[in-house]
Order: sequence, then structure tokens, then C-alpha cells
Amino acid sequence: MTLLGPLKPFLTNLIMPPAGPLLLMLGAAFLARYRRRLAWGLASVAFVSLWVLSCDATAYGLHRLLLHSYPPITTDKLQQAKAIVVLGGGVEPNVPEYDRSILGARAHMRLIYGVHLAKQSQLPLVYAGGKGWEALNSQIESEAAVAAYVLARDHQMRFAWVDDQSRDTRENAQRSHEKLHGQGIQTIALVTNDWHMQRSVRNFEQAGFSVVPAPMGYVSKPEGWESYCVPTASGLGNSRMVLREWLGLLFT
Repeated sequence: MTLLGPLKPFLTNLIMPPAGPLLLMLGAAFLARYRRRLAWGLASVAFVSLWVLSCDATAYGLHRLLLHSYPPITTDKLQQAKAIVVLGGGVEPNVPEYDRSILGARAHMRLIYGVHLAKQSQLPLVYAGGKGWEALNSQIESEAAVAAYVLARDHQMRFAWVDDQSRDTRENAQRSHEKLHGQGIQTIALVTNDWHMQRSVRNFEQAGFSVVPAPMGYVSKPEGWESYCVPTASGLGNSRMVLREWLGLLFT
């Protein structure tokens, strides 16, 4: 798995939309002169799949079909945990207007929700995020270091502990357990997007934790007829995330 790690972002991006359908179109272009019927078939499949996957309703339907969704955490459930672990979600490196790296939008929302739960419960707050496989060469600071800066600047808080070495969710789970198990922490509230929760729960339970899911960032149910037939950037992005998580459940 470690040998494959650096290739995972490239291979995933190659398979996922929009690259996957575009590669089918490229194949159709090469075949157009020699196998016209096959070429038209590939082009049609590519066009229809890209259009359909770009609809918000498709993203919502795929999430309901392929992944398990979790209800928001309740106060009673939160009280069962001994710590709150927030999973990283990406960094925007070298942002010129701040003259430093900042958390990506997804990671920022996870952190905000983790802070909300920590203030509500007074539980220690942990952040798990190093340098992902895709960012090993471009990211200077670990995501945990960026998150710690944001936490101190915006909320005047500090993490009880950070994992700043991991490259993926499986390593997040393993390193977190190595640290927290030694402190007598076995049950954690795990903060990540709802579509990412199923694989995250599995990884953290395999590492030895008892996990209380604390999901956020749901794939929303679409409203309006246009969401069922009009492609959007958000629809394509959500479909891509759901399919990526589904593949992650199958092969990791």
C-alpha cells in the first residue's frame, strides 16, 4: 500500500470524472477513422456519463446508494467520547494574500465543527493531518500545523495533540491510536464529512478505537427540477467525492 501511495492521487484522478469520460472521448477520436460505430458508442457513453454525473440529483442519489449516511451527533452520544478527533481535509499552499498556507474550505469547516463540539463538551481536541500523498512535493507545512495556527488565531484554543505525519486516513487512525491509547483514550468522537465517515470509521475501528461518528458537510438533497437535469460544478464535485469514497471502501 505504501508503494502505491504516491500513485494513488494520479490513478484516482485518471479514473474519476471529468478525466475518465474525457479519456473515453479521446479514445473515440482515435477510433473514429477505423471503427466509426465503436467510436460513436464511446463518445456517447462519455458525453452522457459526464452530463449525468454533473447533476446535483445524481450526486445525492449516488451517496444514498453507495455510502452509509450518519445522523448528526447528539449530546448523549458526545458524552460517551473521551476526545474529539478532527480529520484533515486539505491545505491551500502559499496563498499570496495571507503570505502563508491556509486550510482548504473542507478542512476549515471540519475544524469549526470540531471547535463547536469541544466547547460544548469540554473534551480535548485532536487534529489528524500531515501531508497527503497528493501534496507531498508542494506542501511545506503539515496540515496540522496550519490548523493549529488557525485555532490559536481565530478561537484562542490549542489542540491537545496533533498528528502531523500521516499521509492518508489509515495512517491518521494508526498514529492517533498509538498516541491516545497510551493516555487511556479508547472512545473518540470523529469529525469529518458525512460522505467520508464510513471509510474513516472503518479505519479508526481497525486501529483499535471505539468510534462515535460526528458527521458534517452532508451531500444535500436537491431542490428544484433543474438539479435533476442541468449540470453544475457542485454536482460534478459531489459525484466525484462519492465515487472516490466508494472506490476507497472497495480497495483500501
